[in-house]
This record gives sequence, structure tokens and C-alpha cells, in this order.
Amino acid sequence: MRRVVVTGLGAVTPLGNNVEDFWQGLVNGVSGANLITHFDASLFKTRFACEVKDFDPLTVIDKKEVRRLDLFAQYALYASAEAYKNAGLEEGNFDPDRSGVIWGSGIGGLETFFNEVYAFAKGDGTPRFNPFFIPKMIADIASGHISMRYGFRGPNFTTVSACASSTNAIIDSMFYIRMGKADVMITGGSEAAVNEPAMGGFNAMHALSVRNDEYKTASRPFDVSRDGFVMGEGGGALILEELEHAKRRGATIYAEVAGGGASADAHHITAPHPEGLGALNVMKSALNDAGMKPEDLDYINVHGTSTPLGDIAETKAILGVFGEHAYNLNISSTKSMTGHLLGAAGAVEAIASLLAVKNDIVPPTINQENLDPALDPKLNFTFNKAQKREVRAALSNTFGFGGHNASVIFRKYEE
Repeated sequence: MRRVVVTGLGAVTPLGNNVEDFWQGLVNGVSGANLITHFDASLFKTRFACEVKDFDPLTVIDKKEVRRLDLFAQYALYASAEAYKNAGLEEGNFDPDRSGVIWGSGIGGLETFFNEVYAFAKGDGTPRFNPFFIPKMIADIASGHISMRYGFRGPNFTTVSACASSTNAIIDSMFYIRMGKADVMITGGSEAAVNEPAMGGFNAMHALSVRNDEYKTASRPFDVSRDGFVMGEGGGALILEELEHAKRRGATIYAEVAGGGASADAHHITAPHPEGLGALNVMKSALNDAGMKPEDLDYINVHGTSTPLGDIAETKAILGVFGEHAYNLNISSTKSMTGHLLGAAGAVEAIASLLAVKNDIVPPTINQENLDPALDPKLNFTFNKAQKREVRAALSNTFGFGGHNASVIFRKYEE
């Protein structure tokens, strides 16, 4: 099969609105959490989140178009614009018919849906809806807008698998290139769920942290006092390209997409399998797809949401897959800094993982005070400070409600 490499990156995150600022925020252990500004959250159980800051879509999207886009689609276009430019793509150096877009979003235009229905409910019953209501809301619209922006006429669709959505999008893009059905793919994901229905819904499930007085340190994976995840938002974009195509046009290669895997817990709608069976299977699947042994891996960017059950299950799975080599790995959860970007988590964490490979730096798990005694203290969770080490290959895990699991592996590019 054809080899697949990453030639461009773009990001809009709670740590910065470009890849460089995002990466520096990770390496320096910056918390993206603050009190919510998108709406009045004073009556909510959770009043903080990791919001995108100082976002100006008009630098990429014209004013008329912005009004026709839900925020999640604005994030998609913003991140993909940086990735496209970063990859050095331009008219004439790719075939539009062999270039596509596969995007991920777990929820899509939730804010648009809420605003339209809320306005209708407050009215006199007359059905007055914005003509852009449906095109703004549907989750697939982001990939459509990206393809129209760059004239990509190849494969185009959106993956929806809750918090695994954008990892599935990356893996699907890899497969299309491997199988010769495309040469270039824009992939990744975006989410904009810091709003009333999302915060209220996750609060009702007791999934979110309620550390309103300590919001900067509320996302604390593996800590004994963790009490739920912190909502995040934003998007990440990657340009995947067939190796020979990238070399012919002199593209910069960040890393190789070595392989990916997918699995299901088949256990519960929200809780992970208690022994981490789905997580174990998906990591094994990714390694097998990449033709790699456990010993070939140096870093795992874990799903690590800071929930009581999830962190334990994932750690059990890592020990089950890697055995004694698990103690040679660096493990970290960048959600401790970005919060949980839901369907966009896989994209921004894929970027973090491949930059760890490129730069030989492992970003930390911050906010660690007391390790949960249920976890193996011999594992290196990269607590509180980034670590320099050779990172030959990194694996990024994402697990979603419904038992959806996806893992992708990036390794150093070698001829």
C-alpha cells in the first residue's frame, strides 16, 4: 500500500489560534480554562470551560459567509486555511479530482439548533426559521465548505463517532490515500459546544467537573480528586498526502501516518468497559495496521478525560497491550490543558502527538497533585512538566460515548 505523510497543520484551540501558539502552550503546561464568556452560566453547575480566545473569523472568512456558518464550521475553515497554507498547496500542484476532505464532528451545529428552536418556542407558534438553519446545523457541512473553498472534488464526508470522530476522519483519509483513491486529503475535526444545551446536558449526566473555585486546575487526569472533564472547543486540521506526491512538489513532511485502528466496547452508552477491553483492542489494531511492535512506540497521548472510570480503564488497557514496555513509555493527557474538545479532540491531539514525534518533546499532564492509588505509580504520566526524549512513534487514543474507539499512530518519516 502507498505511504501516507502529514504535510500541513492548522489549529484553533483554547491555547492559541495557530499551531505554533498551541504547541508552545502545551510544552509550557498552560491551562486553557476560564470562566465561561459565551453565555451567562451563573445558574449552571459548571461555570467554566476551555474556550477559544480572541477568535476573529474575518481573517479567513468574509462577513457575509460568517453569518451563514455555525461556530463549529467557522473553526473548521479557520484551521483548514492554516493547514492548506502550511502545506504549500496551491492551484497547479495538486489534482482537484484526487483531493478530498474528511472531517469529524461529534455534535455539529448545536448552538444553531438551540437558537432557532428557542426563538420558535418563545414566539406565537408561527414557524419563522432562518433559511440557513439546516445548512448551518448539519455536521457534514464543514467538510462541504472546506471542499468548496479549495475546489477539492474527491472523497468528501464527515465522520460522527462522538469523541472519536476526528480520529476516525484521519484514519479514513489515510485509507483513501493508501488505496489509491486520493493523493491529498484535508482532515481533522471541529466542535463548538460551550453553550447552554451542551453544558446543561453534560452537567445532567454528572460528566463535567464542578470545581468552579479552582477552574484552572479542574482538568486533572489521573489525580485521585478528579471529578469530571472540562469542556473545550476549537478545531484541528491536517493535510495528509501520498508520499511520492509530497516529494514531487517538495513539501515539508512532519511525520508519517503509520496506522490506525477502530473498535467498540459493546458495553454501555457512556461508561467505558471496566477492564478497558475496547481500548486494548483498538491499540492492538493500530499497531497491527502499522506493522509495529509495542516496543516501537515511545509516547501515548491518552484519551485521559479526567473522569473517574475512564482514566482507570485506559491505563489497564495500556498495561494489557504494552506489558513491561509500558514502563518505558511516556504517557500524557493534553486534555489537562485544552479541556475536552469532544469530536475535535482527536484532531488537536493528533497534532500534539505528531509534533512530539517531530520535536522529541512530550507535553505534560498538568494539575497533578495526588496520583489515584488505583493506578500503577511506575507508569510515567509526564506529570506537570514536559519531557525531552527521543519519540520515534506516538499513538493518540480517542474514545467516545456509545463505545466508539479510535487510535492513530504517527512515526518519524524515513526514506
